[in-house]
This record gives sequence, structure tokens and C-alpha cells, in this order.
Amino acid sequence: MHNIANDSHHTTPTAAWLAEGQSSQRDMLASLQALKTQSETPFNIIASHRHDRPEIFEFADDVYLEPTIASIGSLDEVDVEPEPVIPRWQFVLEQAQQHNVKVLLTGRNGIDYEAHREVFDAAGIRLLTGATSVASLESIDDKFAFMQQCHSHDIPVADAWRFDTTEQLEALLAEHGHQPLCVKPVTGIFAQGFWRLDLGKTEEEKYDSFEHLYFTEEKKISTAQFINAYTNSLMVHERPIPMLLMPYLSGQEYSIDVACEYGEVLAAITRYKTGKIQHIGYEQSVMDVVIPLIKAFNCDGIVSVQTKADDEGQHRVLEINSRPSGGIGYTTHSGVDLTQVGFAYWLGLTDKPRLADIAQKIVPCQVRSIMMGVKIEETTMD
Repeated sequence: MHNIANDSHHTTPTAAWLAEGQSSQRDMLASLQALKTQSETPFNIIASHRHDRPEIFEFADDVYLEPTIASIGSLDEVDVEPEPVIPRWQFVLEQAQQHNVKVLLTGRNGIDYEAHREVFDAAGIRLLTGATSVASLESIDDKFAFMQQCHSHDIPVADAWRFDTTEQLEALLAEHGHQPLCVKPVTGIFAQGFWRLDLGKTEEEKYDSFEHLYFTEEKKISTAQFINAYTNSLMVHERPIPMLLMPYLSGQEYSIDVACEYGEVLAAITRYKTGKIQHIGYEQSVMDVVIPLIKAFNCDGIVSVQTKADDEGQHRVLEINSRPSGGIGYTTHSGVDLTQVGFAYWLGLTDKPRLADIAQKIVPCQVRSIMMGVKIEETTMD
């Protein structure tokens, strides 16, 4: 793969690199461009992605396509083994060294980079994967292991019971079925596989059998139908999917965007959603749970946390995402752009942020996301 921008900048100033993310890479690059115009110290902005994404790349000074293994069909169909493709982390490292990259946010492939942290450290590159060890990132991704580690640190967390078979699920339902419940995969993002279950005791407590097909955004399904679907799933049979059964918490859910360093919260913004409106601010009762959580997992970089209150109003942790959230761009409306706060510090443009100072600058506001079309110009890849 080759740089698809101007590759003649061999004497550039320091640079920040945003590798492929889940959903917020474009917004973060736009924030960095705004920071660049405000900064007296010049720096370059680099972006990479495994796909050609001109609507993302337009906000970067230099762009790269990350290497991927091409699909070649079955190995039985080829006479020779395919040539190995350079690992993503190695490709990024080599280009980052050439471009004097000082800070690298790894996005969606953090574990791949984290396994080689010492190489990036030796190159003088501040690696931001969401944590500082492969073990921490793996425990964050595994929601059952995550829950157990939270308990060991006395952090309020949603309870969860793992099941891998129908028999295990039915045994857990017999034990815990007296309360509202939900299910979700042990690993996953974007609420994929999450469903609320009915109690099924009376007709009033049963979910409409057709409703979960019609109003899918409600994420409700009758318990009997979930058991039947899970039991007879060819997908689950061919590729077992570890699942969790959990109490359904009835309180307000929060998403918290956090800039952190080696377990210390540098800056954070809390938000909750009502209908289509995001409420942006700084909720101390939520942060009282988030601050020890970030410390317990030694989080590092820009991460997001989800919490939900129980019936008594106690905020409980649902999960950490070791990457920036899709809504981190909303923070720009609060008077505190979290992307700018973090990168200005890591690039050496500002002193270390203090959480108490940042919290004072946050102006609570309401934000509505809107659909926006972006014209994609055709590009030619070398």
C-alpha cells in the first residue's frame, strides 16, 4: 500500500495519527484540524483506514490505506500459499517513523498494537490503545471477565451470568427469572445481540410475539421465543456465541467520554439520551463510579464508559469501550472538545489537564444528531 496523499513531506513537524476507528474518526479529525488552526506550534494530522474513505480522509493532511488480507477463496483452490501481508501495526509503525508521529490513537484494532507497545515506545511514539496491556484490553472486551474484575475492585457493576447452552440458560432463568432480565453477547458493540426478556408470569408481563419483529429498536423479545431461536440457531451451532443473562436496570443510562492517562481521568463529559436528544454535561454521581473504574483498568487514551442506574438510583457500570465513542463529537458543543483537550496535551501543546478545571468549563447543553450527506469524489489508488 502507498500513501494516497503527498508523500514528499520528509521534514514535517511532529504529527498525530488516527488509525481506523469504529464511527468517530471523521469527527475527531475535524476537531484536530480546528486545534491545528488555533495552535502556535505546527503539527500534521494523519489518518488511515482499511477502506478508501474520502469523507474521512478530507480532514487529514496525509492518509494511508491500512493493509488487509485479500480474500482468495479456499486454500484448496490455489497452488501456492499466498504471500504474507505486512501486519497492520508494523505498516503503521514504519510510516509513523517516517512522518515524525508523536501520538498514535489506534482505534478499533488496539490489541494488535498493544502487543507491540515496547516497539512504539522505543520509536518515541505515544501509543493510545485504551489501556496499557493486552490483558487489560481483553478483560475490557470480555464483558463477563470485566464484570468479575469490577467486583474485585468494589466497583458498582451490573450483575451478569454467562451461558453457553440452552440448558445453562434455562437453569439461570429458573434461578433469576423473578426479576426483569436481558441478554447480550459476552463480546460485541453497538448493542448487537442485546434483548430485553419478558417475565412471562401473566399475560400483562408477556411481550407481543410480533412486536419484537415490528419495533426492533425497542429490543424486546418474549423469553420463550428467544430460547427457541437460540436453541435452533444454525449460526450459534456453527459458531458458538457466549452470552450473558443480566438483570435489566430501570434507571437512566449514561455514556461518558473520557480522556485518561495511565488510569487517571484527565477530562470527561457525561451525557444521557431522552428520545433523540443528547444531554451533555458533567454528572458528579456518575463520575464517582467512572473515576475508580478508569483506575482499576489502567485506561489510557480516549475511551467511553456506559453506566445505568438501578431501582435505587445507584449508577452501575455496564461496560468500557477501549475506543472513542461514536458521540465524542457532541462534546464540541459543551465548550470542551475532548479530542482537542487530550491531543493538545499528548502533543505537548498544553500542560496536563486537571479534571476539576475541565469540569468547570463544561457548559451543559442539548444536542440532536442530524443526517448529513457527503459527496464522495472518485480517487485513484496507486
